[in-house]
Amino acid sequence: MTYARISADRFGPWAVVTGASSGIGREFARQLAANGLNVVIAARRATALTDLGAEIAQQYGVQHLAVTVDLSESTGPDHLAEATSDLDVGLLVSNAGDLTPGEFLRRELRHSIESLQLNAHSHLVLAHLFGNRLADRGKGGVVLVGAAGAEHGIPWLAAHAAAKAYTNTLGRGLHTEFATHGINLTVLAPGPTHTELQSRRSLPDSVGMAASDCVSQALKALESGRGMVIPGMLARVMNRLPAGLNRRLAGQTMATAAAQASDR
Repeated sequence: MTYARISADRFGPWAVVTGASSGIGREFARQLAANGLNVVIAARRATALTDLGAEIAQQYGVQHLAVTVDLSESTGPDHLAEATSDLDVGLLVSNAGDLTPGEFLRRELRHSIESLQLNAHSHLVLAHLFGNRLADRGKGGVVLVGAAGAEHGIPWLAAHAAAKAYTNTLGRGLHTEFATHGINLTVLAPGPTHTELQSRRSLPDSVGMAASDCVSQALKALESGRGMVIPGMLARVMNRLPAGLNRRLAGQTMATAAAQASDR
């Protein structure tokens, strides 16, 4: 497997990866294990974590700890921090997230509130909890996973995009603050990426980049101390479009995905 090399001394011996059961999070766990870091893998699906833990232990000979946690619940971040309290954590990858395209007014409000909790609030709390631990060490790293183009707003994905825009902005601000404590913080803002989530939500699978490339670029950015990375040519081109055009194109994609999901 091709992977980006990062400093195990700076970012180890343990890394915490949320949303590790599939997609980008699972790939983060693999590439960090390939770098010799022990990995805490956290997600809602216990069976998927068991399979991933066995895989990285066999292939890379590192230790792992599986933590079943739902970060859409307000108690989730504290549960994860408590479960890892006796570990020397040098890196947090706050990746957990989900999206369901649909019209805002036709969905129950609780779904948008859960999206806000998962895609924004959990990143805020985890950055504070683990940021303090890293500051005490005087070194380490944080990756916050936002989304490319979220600041423009995305029709038929409005609440999710708003939450991700918060995470993007939070990370940009914390990048400078955390640097004063010896902590590298990078915002990963992916665009279309080939993952289980993309398929499950009826998003087009003909566009996007491999999760392995997305994660490699994120780890390179973390190692070099960059504040933000938008991996993939398509995502970077889309991000440079005028906001109105970007919003219209993204909205068309989400409206189509929402319609296909409702037809199932």
